[in-house]
Amino acid sequence: PGLSRSFVQQLIDQGMVTVDGRAPKSKFKVTPGQMIQLDVPEPEVVGLEPEDIPLDIVFENGDVIVLNKPAGMVVHPAPGHGEGTLVNALIGHCGEQLSGIGGVRRPGIVHRLDKDTSGLILAARNAAAMHKLMAQFQARTVEKMYVTLVERPPKTTTGRIEAPIARDPADRKRMAVQRGGRPAISEFETIQRYKEGYALLHVRLLTGRTHQIRVHMAFIDCPVVGDAVYGYRRQRLMRGQFLHAARLCFDHPRTGERLCFEAPLSPRLQAVLESLTPI
Repeated sequence: PGLSRSFVQQLIDQGMVTVDGRAPKSKFKVTPGQMIQLDVPEPEVVGLEPEDIPLDIVFENGDVIVLNKPAGMVVHPAPGHGEGTLVNALIGHCGEQLSGIGGVRRPGIVHRLDKDTSGLILAARNAAAMHKLMAQFQARTVEKMYVTLVERPPKTTTGRIEAPIARDPADRKRMAVQRGGRPAISEFETIQRYKEGYALLHVRLLTGRTHQIRVHMAFIDCPVVGDAVYGYRRQRLMRGQFLHAARLCFDHPRTGERLCFEAPLSPRLQAVLESLTPI
């Protein structure tokens, strides 16, 4: 009671709802006697203050803004991260134009990147653009390609991982491949192997589940280098995870023109690669 349908749908999309211990699919019908569990987050009092934070703007017009987010920046305010976020910077840059678009805590944000993931992220500058862009994500017409360094080469040069993802029942802060989870599909291609045992991959997301690449790479025993949650604890190559959103393509919400953008690796990630010996 007191929860809107859209809010409950967001909880389902985030893996915060289980039916008999499993994450339901979008059109799942409940039958009498089933146990439904909702992990409803505590209400957050978040004041969205504009901040003068430099932004790496890749593209901008009256409808959209494409940014190259640095690793270490949180996308939107949350407990423990009330300032210094990408949203604070966007409000400082765009003013009231973003207000209310995408919800009170995520104005303008169409999709997310993890705090320690760098690269391209898309924001909407008006409600019409937001609705059309979100529809593209739901229809899976947005192209997202990531560059990642993994602990060991996959068994095949190219591959497709189809493994459902849900909240880890043993640790609700983690995601895990689970039967009954939400469908998740990733495609990968090995770009370079190194004598030290690492491999550089291009990974394309066909779905957008929380921590999808990190969970899928760990699932095939090739965890992302530097991943403190799903990776190897003995890794000492770098601090922070090597995961970068390198390419983003979508249809302009007003004109329909296909737009594609690329962001190079940061000097920090490039230095990691230069420290390795290609095979």
